[in-house]
Amino acid sequence: MNRNVFLPKTLQALWEIWGEYPQAEVYGGGTDLFVKMHARIADPEALICLDRIGALQGVEDRGETVHIGACTSHAHIMGHSIIRKEYPLLCHAVARLGSPPIRHMGTIGGNIVTASPAGDTLPPLYLLDAEVQLASKNRSRQMKLSDFIIGPGRTRLAPQEIVTTVLIPKPRPWAVQHYEKVGLRNALACALVSMAALADITQSGEIREIRLAWGSIGPTVLRFPEVENSLTGKNLSPETLETAADAIRKGVTPIDDVRASAEYRRQVAGNLLLRLLKYAPA
Repeated sequence: MNRNVFLPKTLQALWEIWGEYPQAEVYGGGTDLFVKMHARIADPEALICLDRIGALQGVEDRGETVHIGACTSHAHIMGHSIIRKEYPLLCHAVARLGSPPIRHMGTIGGNIVTASPAGDTLPPLYLLDAEVQLASKNRSRQMKLSDFIIGPGRTRLAPQEIVTTVLIPKPRPWAVQHYEKVGLRNALACALVSMAALADITQSGEIREIRLAWGSIGPTVLRFPEVENSLTGKNLSPETLETAADAIRKGVTPIDDVRASAEYRRQVAGNLLLRLLKYAPA
């Protein structure tokens, strides 16, 4: 099929092209869209590539927050000094995302808008209280990422609206910034289960505060405040983590699919929590 492909350099140019081709599909790196097109799941009449729009690129320190353009590549994020300093958790997750070519092509905005329960950036961004800036021709708005994603492949994007920026508050120092996922192979794997953790642990091993988020065990990223609360004030020990892990296994209702059974995902979700034991004082 012959189709028009547009490469606007400004948001104004984007709105003009989109107005003329309202059924066009917009994309950043295209790592998800091109797979769907190859599989004939998607067949857009026109394509609009966003990665040449300067306003959607780069990382900027705004004092209390860091702004990441939606078309900023994963590789750029992973190598940026501000991200490495302020958000090692996000760096850990991006480093596990796909292959080097995918990390150079794929964008943080794309990972968010795809809204896959297995999206590697999502559990860290949930824990970091990230928000997204949205824009259309006539308005802009901002909302929490956890409110923006409403289900697998489903977001609150309005017609002819895009994510322009990811905004992340600067966190206080966390002793533990942990991301781990389990896949069908050691590399390039889509997560069967993933877990992100931020924790403040004293030198004696007391958990002063902890934030936990899981991917691929529900329709969106899942958090369990009751488990976080139960861990607060406890010592980081095998017994403490096993009790919490058992609560996670009992509290999740993952799906069966061709990649893994629900029971396997349930067990792994709890087991990943046990990996935090390596942060206990010697």
